[in-house]
Amino acid sequence: MMDLWATVSYYTAYLSKALKQEDLPVTVGSITYYLDPKCYSSRGIKLHPGMMDVVGRFSLPKLPRRLLKFPEAMLNLAALTARFAVAPPDVIHVQYLPMLKWRVPLDLWFLKFCRSRGSKIVLTVHDLLPHDTGERYKQTFHRLYAMVDAIICHSDSIRTRLNAEFAVPLEKISVIPHGPFFYDLSVESATQEGSASPFAPDQLLVLWQGIIFPYKGIDLLLEAWQQVEAGCDNASLAIVGTGAPDLLGQIQTQVKDLGLQRVHLAFRFVSTEELVALYRAAAIVVYPYRAITTSGALATGLALGKTIVATDLPVFRELLHNRENALLVPQDPPALAAAILELAGDPALRGRLGEAVRRMDYGDASWAAIARDTIAVYRQVCGINT
Repeated sequence: MMDLWATVSYYTAYLSKALKQEDLPVTVGSITYYLDPKCYSSRGIKLHPGMMDVVGRFSLPKLPRRLLKFPEAMLNLAALTARFAVAPPDVIHVQYLPMLKWRVPLDLWFLKFCRSRGSKIVLTVHDLLPHDTGERYKQTFHRLYAMVDAIICHSDSIRTRLNAEFAVPLEKISVIPHGPFFYDLSVESATQEGSASPFAPDQLLVLWQGIIFPYKGIDLLLEAWQQVEAGCDNASLAIVGTGAPDLLGQIQTQVKDLGLQRVHLAFRFVSTEELVALYRAAAIVVYPYRAITTSGALATGLALGKTIVATDLPVFRELLHNRENALLVPQDPPALAAAILELAGDPALRGRLGEAVRRMDYGDASWAAIARDTIAVYRQVCGINT
């Protein structure tokens, strides 16, 4: 399982745990996730990065961490190359290739070497292309998608796009849903270890949470929130996550320019316990995205049984059904505001939609099914009859 720079750590950890529970021998090639050093160990996963796992174990400023992470990654890649020259694994399941955008894509060369040694390459597509880069890397990803033996994506709409936009044969693509995060944390641990809520008990909390990128539509949400504040005097909005400093500055400026009074900005990493406490405190969780390949934040909202407002995108429609288990709206601030105001004023509707989400039972059973489907892909590329 390859995520050498610990980029999608929670997905890798939950999937690896589920595969091990299906008695599959899995070796996880990753380093310690610096923001949550127990991400893997708390789920029974031992890491095998190659040679070194040092940088992620220390709390370092961003620049030194990045400078040190590169030589550590080169040593690990060299060690794995030597190891696989002698004993290549049957399958290398790639979660993320951090160097793919470089002029010298060393991790892509590593995969080509592994294929020459007989390993089959399975790739999970978390994003069709890097966020907010347009078509800049399309040819690079076209080559990647062509060279791997199998691709896993999380929705039928992305499977269709891989075929139409990157000429990937449909028989090479398996659709396996994205699994949920943090459902396995108890209510007690979330309540005890999470930070105290900055909101008054009588306020209705609306939550946006995740890594902040332009495509996730926070600007649309803030425009909508101006109407929400005018129409509801007890609703508060929390925006919780990290992102590029210039983008965070734009959000702060927009809040000030719109004169918003009930917006709490928490631009920092929050512990898993605090995150779960925030979700449990929220009456509504909102996903105002402009585009999406998959969403771990949505998986968390589903796993924790929340009332959801989301933009009406094809990927979301595969899990969410308007007025059945969520409200789906156009990418339009007035429509977004109207949906939030409707839910704020209708506790029965909030309860009904939340209960429909909880009936989806998005937890251990989801990961068990994901693991079995993933093993079927491994067997297929290895030519083993299922």
